[in-house]
Amino acid sequence: MVTPREALAARRKAAGFSQERLAAHLGVTTGTVGRWERGEATPEPPTQRRLARALDLTGVQELLELLYPQKSLLTAVDERVEVRSTGSRAGQPGRDPRRAVQTGHSLDRVHGVVPLVRRALDAFDLPDDGPTRPLVEISADVARANEHRLEARYGALADALPDLLAELARAGQVAKEGLQQQQVALLRALALRAADGIAFKFGYLDLSGRLIDLMRQSAAQANDPLLVAAAEYVRTETFFASGDLSTAGRALLRAASALSLSNLDDQHVAAAYGSLHMRAAVVAGRIGDPHAARDHLHEASEAAKRVPEGVYRGTAFGPQSIRIHELAVATELRDPVGVERAATWHPSAELPAERRSHYYIELGSAQLDLGHHEEACVCIEMAREAAPQHTREHPQVKGTLAALLQRRPGNSRVVELAAWAGARAI
Repeated sequence: MVTPREALAARRKAAGFSQERLAAHLGVTTGTVGRWERGEATPEPPTQRRLARALDLTGVQELLELLYPQKSLLTAVDERVEVRSTGSRAGQPGRDPRRAVQTGHSLDRVHGVVPLVRRALDAFDLPDDGPTRPLVEISADVARANEHRLEARYGALADALPDLLAELARAGQVAKEGLQQQQVALLRALALRAADGIAFKFGYLDLSGRLIDLMRQSAAQANDPLLVAAAEYVRTETFFASGDLSTAGRALLRAASALSLSNLDDQHVAAAYGSLHMRAAVVAGRIGDPHAARDHLHEASEAAKRVPEGVYRGTAFGPQSIRIHELAVATELRDPVGVERAATWHPSAELPAERRSHYYIELGSAQLDLGHHEEACVCIEMAREAAPQHTREHPQVKGTLAALLQRRPGNSRVVELAAWAGARAI
């Protein structure tokens, strides 16, 4: 069976282009064209128009239908646009002196957009008049929004959300019954998840709870059990915010048990099942139950053997994600052996930036607890290199830096990081 991206390569050859010639024609690298054809990247909108003309297509709509067939809307959203951090992963990362200014500006945009997101939710059943594109085009924007979330580009995500949510509300009004309504519900659920990616992290907990409830409703309307499982994974944030960890554990276990009746040999089912246990392990660690944490990690690890590292229904899962959560559990349990074991490994640059930064944030906190102050500082720098916007706003980072300011007063690296993150000595 020819995949959409294989069809793109075939169309390129039919138009008489090698990868090298097409790259030169579009002003991109040969590697970029290769990533498009391997499904690792998506052309940006300005390039889409030029690419469509080069391939003798009738327009962007035909190109999008080639990349994202209507029957594969969910696959389109799960695929990730290839825009990556390129910093060093070993030693002290290089720093762009402009980054603090750029990051601050991006984060200001997030706070400015929150009222617009609230307004879009208020008008979900009464959306403003406006254009409503074909779902295949909307799906590309939903995919891009979730890529911004995964790569911790919160300013860009905030810019996209109000119009995207409003258009999805209009799409729901005009959708015909049956499959089309389910497709709109699917895209709406994933767009709501993208919105929660900034609401929860920036402390808008009431908005986060509302978004999660709407995501759960939309996932149920989409009639997709795996999307329902993803919504339950995200729902854990509500219990983290309230401190009700026992209910969080029960909710995750119930969702995982429902999936256990499905075919776990299917990669997407295995990824959803493993993600729920992966998160349940962290909940158990936070409660202080090492036996439950170990059991959940075992279930997640078994599931990870069935799937490559990737993004499934908007959640990163695979062997590397398991390693990162093993560290999170060791940190919660104050397990120095587990922390030391985790410190010998580094996540691949192929992982989403937000998840990579989580690893270094957790490791920095653990190194602080072990009295390894220099290592803790390096970890925060590496987290910043991976995902500056995520790292700067993370409360664990502020806590680690506040403690380092007290224990290493006058250290220039600590002072610089603390000033950047807005951390103060305890």
